[in-house]
Amino acid sequence: MKEIILGFVTSFFVVLLTTPSLIKVAKMKHLVDEPSEARKHHKRSVPTIGGIIIFAATVFSYALWFPWDNVAFFGSPAKFTESVKEFKFLIAASILIFFIGVKDDIIGVAPVKKLVGHIIVGFILVMMADIRITGLHGVFGVNDLPYWGSVLLSIFTYVVVVNAFNLIDGSDGLAAGVGFIASVLFGIWFYRVLQFDLSLMSFVLAGSLGAFLLFNFSPARIFMGDSGSLFIGALIFAISLKCVETRPLLMPIDFKGVSPPIFAMSVLAYPLVDTLRVFTIRIAAGLSPFAADRNHIHHRLIDKGFTHAQTAMILYGICLVIPGFSMFFRGVNPTLAFIGMFIIGFGMVNAVLLIPTKKVSPVVAKA
Repeated sequence: MKEIILGFVTSFFVVLLTTPSLIKVAKMKHLVDEPSEARKHHKRSVPTIGGIIIFAATVFSYALWFPWDNVAFFGSPAKFTESVKEFKFLIAASILIFFIGVKDDIIGVAPVKKLVGHIIVGFILVMMADIRITGLHGVFGVNDLPYWGSVLLSIFTYVVVVNAFNLIDGSDGLAAGVGFIASVLFGIWFYRVLQFDLSLMSFVLAGSLGAFLLFNFSPARIFMGDSGSLFIGALIFAISLKCVETRPLLMPIDFKGVSPPIFAMSVLAYPLVDTLRVFTIRIAAGLSPFAADRNHIHHRLIDKGFTHAQTAMILYGICLVIPGFSMFFRGVNPTLAFIGMFIIGFGMVNAVLLIPTKKVSPVVAKA
């Protein structure tokens, strides 16, 4: 479908052509992250407002190429109305979460105010846009959820997913690369089930992140900051919940029997498992689950002697391999498939910690 290709290309080139100017302006205005803390890896000032261009390119491309005619032609009037409503509220929620992130990047935001902002964004997406989990497709014997149970589970999922992407943004190219892989996988899923508006949303985000990676991969010339990671997390939340809600009748033959919740969980396995892991460690130590530390998997790999580029590539591989296992659970009891997928995802993500420590030469260590 041409709108999807054009959307990807547009967002890619908007980021590619404008990021150098953004880097220059950020340095002139001193909108940079200084290497002032021991846990920070960079040794020079790096601009932190890359999320501005990710947001702008994604929203611009999505609005420019939104497939109004195809949604109206392929869907019922109710589907068209649903798509228009989602489009409107997604734009509104994206703008709000983006500006929360921008303020946090530049002058900081009090935790209470940030929490209030997240609640408002979650309310817009879940209750106004009606992007929520209405059922679990038989997982734990649950098909349909009561309305308030659906709302509470969806808002909880929003908080988890957004924070997961915010927390993995601690190594060059990691959050952008993981977001790119997730967006492409969801984009393919939606294209195959004929939900072209959602496929477009996924691929314009992928285009923005793909171009941003050229500047953010190690050694990073710019960071996305909270303005980027929060926006990406919110959009991935919406995309993943729409994946969970895929109607079985829409699924093509090669997807038949694949559980939408299992597929969505497998795509987001790495950021979710890493977040669960560090929260557990912090709470067990009597600390706030949001306290900064070096217990993330990417920190552990870097401490083992891997470069930021090597760390990113290892974790990219995990993000590509785990979703493939969701295909092996086609036709399996949904509860058993969920348990099996959780074990595989949790095991594979944590297995990278068993990689032997790299030997570092005395010269490199001294440097």
